[in-house]
Amino acid sequence: MPRALSIALFLLIAIGLIASLHYWFWIRLVRDAGVPPPWRTVATACLWLLGASMPAAMVIGRLVGPRAAKALAWPAYVWMGMMLLLMVTVGGAEILRLVARIGAGERLADPARRLFFQRVLGALAGAAATGMGAFALRGALRGPSLRELTIALPKLPETLMGMTIVQLTDLHVGPTLGRDFIDKVVAQVNALAPDVVAITGDLVDGSVEELRETIAPIASIKAKRGVYFVTGNHEYYAGAAEWTAHLGTLGVRVLRNERVALADGLDLAGVDDWNARGLAPGHGADLQRALDGRDPARALVLLAHQPRAFVEAAAAGVGLQLSGHTHGGQIWPWGIFVRLQQPYISGLYRAGAAQLYVSCGTGYWGPPMRLGAPSEITRVTLVPA
Repeated sequence: MPRALSIALFLLIAIGLIASLHYWFWIRLVRDAGVPPPWRTVATACLWLLGASMPAAMVIGRLVGPRAAKALAWPAYVWMGMMLLLMVTVGGAEILRLVARIGAGERLADPARRLFFQRVLGALAGAAATGMGAFALRGALRGPSLRELTIALPKLPETLMGMTIVQLTDLHVGPTLGRDFIDKVVAQVNALAPDVVAITGDLVDGSVEELRETIAPIASIKAKRGVYFVTGNHEYYAGAAEWTAHLGTLGVRVLRNERVALADGLDLAGVDDWNARGLAPGHGADLQRALDGRDPARALVLLAHQPRAFVEAAAAGVGLQLSGHTHGGQIWPWGIFVRLQQPYISGLYRAGAAQLYVSCGTGYWGPPMRLGAPSEITRVTLVPA
C-alpha cells in the first residue's frame, strides 16, 4: 500500500474513533446530565473543538513552522491524555449506571431522580478525570528521576566490578519536549560520571532538519567508554538513515546489528528496532549478525528497543538486555493494552541466566502526562555473578 494512502487511511480511522468517543462523552456529560442553555451550547462546542484539535495538530503541524506546530501540539496532546482518562472514568460511570438500573430500577423511574443521578455520575467522571489529569501532567513535567539498579552479570570479570551504564530511552524529543529538556537530561547524566551511556531508541519525533539544534546537547554527554545508540520505531517515522548518520557527528556510536568490545571481558551489542524491516530498506533486527564470531566466554550486554527481543536474546546467551518502548504504560491503566503487544512492561525480568531491564522511559510520547509510570534515567551498576 502506498505510504500516502496508508497515512490517509490511518487518519480516517483515527478521526472516526475520536468522533465516536466525543459523541459518547457528549451524551453522558452534556445531554444526559441535562446541561441547560446556553451552557449546553458552550460545552458542546468546546468538546468538539477539543476533539478536532488532535487531527488538526497532526495535519497542520506538518505544514507550519516549529513554533506554530508547538502551539498547536500542547493543547491537542493534553486533551489526548484527558480523552484517555475520560474513557476510563466515563466507562466506570457506565458500570455504576448498570448496577443502579439493576438494584434501584423503580426508584430511578422518576425523571427528577434519574436526572440527579445522571448529573452526579457525570460530575464524578469529570472530576476524577480532571484530578488524574492534573496529577499525570505534574508527573510528566517534573522530568525524569534517577533509578538505581545493581545487576549481577554472568561472566563479568572481577576487574570490571562496579562498571556503570546509564540508560536513556524514549525521550521523544519533538513538539512538546525541546532543548531545555535535553539540556537538563544531559546535565543529570554527566553528574553521574558513567562509564557507558546507552540510548535505546525513540530519541526523536521529527526530522534531522527540524530537530538538529534541539538535539545538539547530546554531543556534550560524557562517558568514559562511549555513548551508544540503537534505533527505535519512531526513528523510522522520522528518517532513520538521516538520524543514524547525524548522531555519528555528535559523538554517538550507532549499533546496527553489531558488537563492540567495551573492556577486557565485556561486549556491548545493539540491534535495529524489531519493526525496522518493514519501515526502511536495509534495516531490521539481526541478533545473529550482531553476535557472529563472539567469544562466548565474555560477558554480554544487548541494547534492543523493544522488550520482546528478549526471547531470542536469552536463547543466544545474552547476559543482560536493556530496552524501553513500553513507557511502562505511561498513563494508568493503559499498560493493560501494552501487554497485548509486549510480554514485558517495566522493571527487571529473568529467564535462566539472562536478564532484561525495561525502562519506563526518560521522556513521554503524545500526552505530556505520566500516571503510575514515572519517567527515569537508569543507572545500572554491574557486578560479577
